[in-house]
Amino acid sequence: MEVSVLMSVYQNEKVEYFETAMNSILTQTLAPDEILLVHDGPLPRELEQAVVRYEESCPSLRVHRLPENVQLGRALRTGVELCRNELIARMDTDDIAVPARLEHQRDFLEGHPEISVLGGWMEEFNDEGTYRCVKRMPETPEELLEYGKYRCPVNHMTVMFRKADVLECGNYQHFPNLEDYHLWSRMLTSGKKFYNMQEVLVKSRTNQSLYARRGGYPYFKRYLSLRKMQRRLGLLSSGEYAKSVFYTAGMTLTPNCVRALLYKKVLRRAGGN
Repeated sequence: MEVSVLMSVYQNEKVEYFETAMNSILTQTLAPDEILLVHDGPLPRELEQAVVRYEESCPSLRVHRLPENVQLGRALRTGVELCRNELIARMDTDDIAVPARLEHQRDFLEGHPEISVLGGWMEEFNDEGTYRCVKRMPETPEELLEYGKYRCPVNHMTVMFRKADVLECGNYQHFPNLEDYHLWSRMLTSGKKFYNMQEVLVKSRTNQSLYARRGGYPYFKRYLSLRKMQRRLGLLSSGEYAKSVFYTAGMTLTPNCVRALLYKKVLRRAGGN
């Protein structure tokens, strides 16, 4: 089966990060048949020039330029619709795919037609070299159905999924900062099966702004809307809904310094989102 890689880039991306991410895809042991890059609005000149250089040198790269920034959920929705292949691998433009990522995921999905979404572990690091941590995830469909009630069941930047199954469940939707968990929740309630390979597939950049973005009352309200949707769809029972709201409040409404400590010392060790 042939593989598409789906990426979305917007104006705040650093050129060197984008180039490192692209090179990690172009040096895979399994070359993707297609790399679809969605421009989420106009880019700064230097970043646009970098994109053009790859366009000119990489025949498999297709660039779809949106006239304005529509945010990630909408950009990925367009990208999924435009991808030519049944298997689609997500990739962020500031992360690094390990060399055999696409080959391992393609081979697994060819041998397991019952799996709709395949993720894996990621290794988080910062540019200063002072932080490195592997985010491990539960493995089996049964584990992930339970885990997905409270936390995102897959690391978004590691996933490879079947296009038909994502489209059947409504594709990505506009739900800022939680567009992936929103999609996975809909897929889980429709009976789609998830699996996580027990190996690092992506090296992911992180910094202190990650913890700030995942906290505060507006973020809690958005997460609460997700919990209500999960309850409405039947993913959560009444008791599970109450437990998930309590967990979400504890993570989003604590001070940023406490949240950072919880992520590093508790959730990352346990494989949390």
